[in-house]
Amino acid sequence: MRSLQAIAPIVLAVTEAESVVEVRSKFDLDDERVVVPVDVAIETATGILEHSGCRPARARSIAEHLCDASLCGVESHGLMRLIQYVEQFESGYMHPGSEPELKRNERGVVWIDGHGGHGIPAMNLAVEVACAEASGRGASVLAIRNVGHTGRLGAFTESVADRGHLCIVLGGGNRSAWRQVAPHGGRKAMLPTNPYSIALPGGERGPVVLDFATARIAGGWIYAARDAGGRLPDDVLMDADGCATTDPEDYFRGGAILPAAGAKGYALALVAEVMAEAMLGPATTEANWLMITVDTSRYQQAPVMRCIAEEILSELRSCPAMPGFERVEIPGEREREHRERARRSGVAVPRETWSKLLGLARRQADGKSPAGGRNISGAPDGRMMDR
Repeated sequence: MRSLQAIAPIVLAVTEAESVVEVRSKFDLDDERVVVPVDVAIETATGILEHSGCRPARARSIAEHLCDASLCGVESHGLMRLIQYVEQFESGYMHPGSEPELKRNERGVVWIDGHGGHGIPAMNLAVEVACAEASGRGASVLAIRNVGHTGRLGAFTESVADRGHLCIVLGGGNRSAWRQVAPHGGRKAMLPTNPYSIALPGGERGPVVLDFATARIAGGWIYAARDAGGRLPDDVLMDADGCATTDPEDYFRGGAILPAAGAKGYALALVAEVMAEAMLGPATTEANWLMITVDTSRYQQAPVMRCIAEEILSELRSCPAMPGFERVEIPGEREREHRERARRSGVAVPRETWSKLLGLARRQADGKSPAGGRNISGAPDGRMMDR
């Protein structure tokens, strides 16, 4: 484990390295940010996770994943999640020392048991197993169970697509703990945000990557808005009376997120919930997942597929933009562009979030409880919304 004394100089280095900037998040939260060098952000996050009980290699992989999400501009799944993870480790909701394990049942079904640990290492293992199976047999169907938060799904499906495979991931199965989204036509939160991610090899600029919650926003954006003192967009949230609201605090007063695309998002969420709970069994920590992987070279040679894909994508990019839009975008390209720009400048983090992370690191360096016995995220029971 990283020594307690090692955290202090990292905190000092971060404090000296940070600079103030103004950036716009996905929902124009316009909060003051600090820009932190990428290596310092990863080292700080790794140290916090190690001192929360994660093994060094696992801590590093989680830290790199969170930092990459922040670099991609996906703040809801970036460094802000460390606050949630520390609280979940302390409360016993998630087990920092658990290792994911590949299992096979008596019917020959392969699945990964996270043993109540963090979901990112389990998903990393799933990527390796799925790619090996798809390369060997042409396809793979893999369940991931008993895991905590899995991070940004698109990172995993994109990694699979980079290796020449089509990858589909969907999850759910824990509506008893994560009632966040109202069903279409309803005014009460009944379902989780049950996300999907689909990625496949694209053209010259990389894979096409879909990553979306079946709600109008991912749950983490409500926390991002509240931490930044911002408002949410119109028509994504209702208050306890079923009235539209932009105030993130209304969610915590009994409100609900609206389903994406009305009945369509509700239907997708319902399918994921039935699959994950009725087929895979109730989720014991956060969610159950199904990863479907297909080796695209079994259908089309990679150079040919890439050429045809580039033709399709180039045609779409050439479409004139509507008023209010800069261009027609291909799913996944914005995140990659954001990452490349941010790697040169550093990770932009809301000042309030970064202050909380530095506070965690300082308390760990002093040998104190990381969260100081407090629920610093403000989430019920130390939890944050899963997606």
